[in-house]
Amino acid sequence: MGTRKWFPVKKMHWGYQAIVFLAVFLIVYGCIEPFSPPEVNNPESFLVVDGFLNVGSDTSRITLRNTQNTNDDTRPIMEGGARISAEAESGETYNFEERGNGVYILPPVNFNMTTKYRLHIRRSNGSEYLSEYVVVTKTPPIDSLTSKLDPNRNAMLIYVNTHDATNNTRFYRWRFEETFEYRSAFFSGLERDLETESIVVRRDNVNTCWTTLESKDIKLGSTIKLNQDIIKDLPVNIIDISTNKLFFKYSILVRQYALSREAFEYWTDLAKTTQGTGSLFDPQPSQVTGNIKNVTDAKELVFGYFSAVTEEKQRIFLTPALGRYPTCIPPDTLEPADAYTSFGVLLNTYMDAAGKTFILSSSEDCADCRAQGGTTTRPSFWD
Repeated sequence: MGTRKWFPVKKMHWGYQAIVFLAVFLIVYGCIEPFSPPEVNNPESFLVVDGFLNVGSDTSRITLRNTQNTNDDTRPIMEGGARISAEAESGETYNFEERGNGVYILPPVNFNMTTKYRLHIRRSNGSEYLSEYVVVTKTPPIDSLTSKLDPNRNAMLIYVNTHDATNNTRFYRWRFEETFEYRSAFFSGLERDLETESIVVRRDNVNTCWTTLESKDIKLGSTIKLNQDIIKDLPVNIIDISTNKLFFKYSILVRQYALSREAFEYWTDLAKTTQGTGSLFDPQPSQVTGNIKNVTDAKELVFGYFSAVTEEKQRIFLTPALGRYPTCIPPDTLEPADAYTSFGVLLNTYMDAAGKTFILSSSEDCADCRAQGGTTTRPSFWD
């Protein structure tokens, strides 16, 4: 009589299910392919136009560059060699000057505020682009800039306040430049003199620097649903305390622009698509085009919106002493001969109890503020 084999029914049942599940998973997974929208990884490059016609008392600035794929981490390709002009519907033409790196400027002009204007671009390859004619929008002044510490965020918030008594503006946009003073952890009082091959007293101060950063996010506001055209305490910047921007001295210059409804809708759509990329000049994940078209090929994608607008601006300074003084590991102690041939930044000298002289040395990050990207040139507006 043969040996009877017992098969656990329950285990057979679950094993079968596992095999079926694995088979289904492999079939489904095998059908999945990575999806990239054509506008994200399109090898073709498109023109990006950033700027506006400043019909007030300041210089107009237009920047040209080409789009990149979203997964492209190379530096933007700025476009030079173009000819740019602002054309009035009444017939006047105002030519921009090229300043390099894709930047074109137009010095202040006494513009006619009652006519319409359009942008005309001729690229070096001969392609021509025209914007639609746009009316001049007059920006109301900024009433005030205020700041408030938010302990929950560990940040300082900057707010803008403005209003239009005529209730005509309704749509707003803001940009800003923030400048802050910072210092290196150690003061460098010595440097190497290559001509005399000696260590001498440092001629310039590399302990204090200033850095200026421009806003990247698109800041918009609207009062279209309000009875009065009043913007109150709208946050335009959030300064993280941990960045130490507020430890010594901080300044922010806020620029305000009135927008037409069409321009506001364009910037709103663009803001939605650039939340993950940062700004107009970052790779664009979707097709948000403005009022600029190729003269001979209206289907060509062109990114940017041309406006003619006055600019209002206001600056404030803050000295809240928030954050902490920069710290570093203790400096090295070197003999003078070794200090001259070392790669460190020289700090100062000291003498031990036996009368022997030594020199303290540290890294650039700890003793030269320029290593963090700033400049030792004091801004002209700094108090």
